[in-house]
Amino acid sequence: MGGHDELLSPAIRMRMLIENPFMNTTNFRREAQNHSMITDMDKPKLAICNYIPEVEVLRRMALTHGFSGVDWTFKLEDIPQNPLEESRLIRRISRLYPLEVRYHCAFKGLDLGDEHADGADAAMETFRHVCRIASRLDGKFMTVHMGLGRTCMGGLSWERTVSALAELVDYAKNLGICICLENLASGWSSRPELFEKLVRKSDAGVTLDIGHAQVSPSVESEQYAFEDFVSPHAERVFNAHIYHEERHDSHLPPQELADVEDRLHLLSGLPCDWWVLELREERALLSTLRVVSEFLAAKPGANGNSVEMSRMR
Repeated sequence: MGGHDELLSPAIRMRMLIENPFMNTTNFRREAQNHSMITDMDKPKLAICNYIPEVEVLRRMALTHGFSGVDWTFKLEDIPQNPLEESRLIRRISRLYPLEVRYHCAFKGLDLGDEHADGADAAMETFRHVCRIASRLDGKFMTVHMGLGRTCMGGLSWERTVSALAELVDYAKNLGICICLENLASGWSSRPELFEKLVRKSDAGVTLDIGHAQVSPSVESEQYAFEDFVSPHAERVFNAHIYHEERHDSHLPPQELADVEDRLHLLSGLPCDWWVLELREERALLSTLRVVSEFLAAKPGANGNSVEMSRMR
């Protein structure tokens, strides 16, 4: 090996894959020069949800507390229905600059794997529509769910879910977007062995929700462990949702670092550089930020690039 081959450490390869999830492996050597001066590569970008309706207030909140981005959640009622509404939404999200924005589709009851063809077709068209909007905004990542809001998976077809998810992944890839599947607290994606199949068969990326994993029946029963959501496809984890656990459809913040330390330690060894503090109430958000900042400050090689603790005291 020679030239810039020595620069292709696992960390650099991971970061380059995050920045361009569709990069062909043969291009790594060519791009290595551009990454040779990267420092502090183990520091994730911290992001908040778009829980504040006024984007200027949301932007100010994020910048004040040292966040690097916004994880913008689309709900069905938020999707533009005509070109004028679409243009207004694009202008609105554009006002978040210089914050990075990634996208998250929270479409309860709308499933690519609906056993009824009409429902499955409607779901596919909705997801494609949002992909096109995200593409116009130069979005690179979009998180999706399978079975969101369902108490059981009745009414869904496993085979159709897998094939349709793979179809959506390919469609989004042509727009420069990486579709990432999130593990849920119940249903197929709450089971590590089925989650692995969905990811592998569709070639989707992963959004690792550490709070959902914590309460997964497979984990609570000790049949599987938290790391089983990661180990088969660690290189595909591009986003993470950070909070303690989900109970009664609510995200609970950690009370202390010990609540989440093991999970954050595992997460920090992955290529994932996008940590969304997925809490939508200011006090819970900032208390979680304190815990995450404590973890990052204690990591070997930690420096002043982490969020300043003094901002939150």
